[in-house]
Amino acid sequence: MLVSQGCKLVGCGSAVPTLKVSNDDLAKIVDTSDEWISVRTGIRNRRVLSGKESLTTLAVEAGRKALQMAQVDPDDVDLVLMCTSTPEDLFGSAPQIQKALGCKSNPLAYDITAACSGFVLGLVSAACHIRGAGFQNVLVIGADALSQYVDWTDRGTCILFGDAAGAVLVQACDSEEDGLFGFDLNSDGDGQRHLNATIKENEMDNALGSNGSVLDFPPKRPSYSCIKMNGKEVFRFAVRSVPQSIESALEKAGLPGSSIDWLLLHQANQRIIDAVATRLEVPPERVISNLANYGNTSAASIPLALDEAVRSGKVKAGHTIAAAGFGAGLTWGSAIVRWR
Repeated sequence: MLVSQGCKLVGCGSAVPTLKVSNDDLAKIVDTSDEWISVRTGIRNRRVLSGKESLTTLAVEAGRKALQMAQVDPDDVDLVLMCTSTPEDLFGSAPQIQKALGCKSNPLAYDITAACSGFVLGLVSAACHIRGAGFQNVLVIGADALSQYVDWTDRGTCILFGDAAGAVLVQACDSEEDGLFGFDLNSDGDGQRHLNATIKENEMDNALGSNGSVLDFPPKRPSYSCIKMNGKEVFRFAVRSVPQSIESALEKAGLPGSSIDWLLLHQANQRIIDAVATRLEVPPERVISNLANYGNTSAASIPLALDEAVRSGKVKAGHTIAAAGFGAGLTWGSAIVRWR
């Protein structure tokens, strides 16, 4: 791989909704309990969008905090990548975020959809723009509001998800200071049946019928079903594929597993996190997890957990992080990065 210039992570930020929904709150609307949820998932609370809050406002707040930490003016941003599966516009939310941040230079902004793997894909995409196209500052935002696609009567899924946004500023640097050591990205459409939110026909359109002139025309207006998941199959997929991906990324980076200071996985289920850490022989004290407070926030989970770890002083400059995302698609991927 030819690298004309390197890239490094120099700032991070996050934002969550104000409404906190506890396991006890869920027990009032579905047959479950705090113990049942926490034992099986590790989750105790999650944040859910309400009132005048929106995913875009969360993404903007997270992005602004990342720029402030990096001491980069919004007008110096060359690219905004919005990693989300729940944009507030069919055509994407990134340009609205770019506008709200006050980027007067009108940098390129577009959405990346790869479910819970989206943020890792965003990191790699940022590196490609910097290394291959000479970009200087790329803002990568992971944000999702899966609460809007949850069946709140299905205890198998409604207990898992929350809303949030997290962001990092990826900046160009000299090649010898490069902070993205290696990565591994994968997808397998055959696994889509295990985790999806597919298009469904609008029943009202069916009732209206056709005008009779052309069969099946006008087209029926689609909407998305609630999230459907086979938890056992997703668990098997994650504990098998994620360690392999991290090991592959380490091999490409030419680094041993012992070089990892922190393991930062998509925050889906504490049992998955623990199983992957055991497979990779990473001790619990070197695993970053905030799942208990926020649940599964999809593309936001990795940057949200990173931001908290950085601001608390846990992750320090020079630390090496093995980050991995996995989820619907099926998609999965990992990146070995250095903080600052």
